[in-house]
Amino acid sequence: MKAVLQYRASPGFVRQLEEVRPGWLSLAVVDEADTAAFAREMCSADVLLHVLEPVTASVIAAAPGLKLIQKIGVGVNTIDVEAARAAGVAVCNMPGSNSRAVAESALLLMLAALRRAAEVDRRTRQGLGWRLDPAIFDGMGELGGRTVGLVGFGAIPRALAPVLGALGCEVLYTARSPKPDAPATWCGLDELLRRSDVVSLHLPLTPDTAGLIGAAAIDAMKPGVVLVNTARGGLVHEPALVAALRSGKVRAAGLDVFAIEPAAAANPLFGLDNVVVSPHVAWLTPETLGRSVRIAVENCALLRQGAPLINRVA
Repeated sequence: MKAVLQYRASPGFVRQLEEVRPGWLSLAVVDEADTAAFAREMCSADVLLHVLEPVTASVIAAAPGLKLIQKIGVGVNTIDVEAARAAGVAVCNMPGSNSRAVAESALLLMLAALRRAAEVDRRTRQGLGWRLDPAIFDGMGELGGRTVGLVGFGAIPRALAPVLGALGCEVLYTARSPKPDAPATWCGLDELLRRSDVVSLHLPLTPDTAGLIGAAAIDAMKPGVVLVNTARGGLVHEPALVAALRSGKVRAAGLDVFAIEPAAAANPLFGLDNVVVSPHVAWLTPETLGRSVRIAVENCALLRQGAPLINRVA
């Protein structure tokens, strides 16, 4: 059985894969930018280990032996699931594998946005730390004592909510219905947007959630709200967010994901001092990858045995 990992993998990631790879499973690691090598390797692939590069219908069609697309992560919006289903290719994901890492990153972005960490870091490195405009401190603040609204309540916000509570936050969440034993208070989206000082997004990108945070949603928020997004860039209408950040309606934003990825240097968000960014790496830790490779190898073994796969979504 042959698996292809399409990713610019670190040496540590490759080492983790090799440590758990059984002898019957061969592995080809291909940089996402090397499309020729990817096409060549996929001709004989049984399994695609997918990270972020879109898996289109043409990718699936060019891999006649493909039996499984294994998402390294949770969201499958970058996979043409219907094309996979039509070709008889299973699609699996890994819910919970990156929850701790993303929860910690969301907290990091909340704190960094509130304390204008990127701007302060840059000015300090320039030797201008003690010459900051004093007005910058009027726009900072502590997370404790604020109301944080979590939009969605899967494994990531469930891990994040108790930490926020321990810091002294009032924690709200919205989901289709209240969750048993949730360490937070359920309310509808409209109420959450109206009451929250910090809004953090934790939803999959679907036709129903695309553009959820647009001009109308931002207008419904408190003046000076902080927006954090570690989920999917398409949840936010970026021009509306840029306008709100410039006007001060949104105090600051912490963003790990963008509408178009990889995000280009010309993205207007990158010219704003009240934005903290990272390049869709909230999930990416050695611990997440360790959990992920074990699940991937287990699913390859199940596929080889003809047994039901773990976390099959299509």
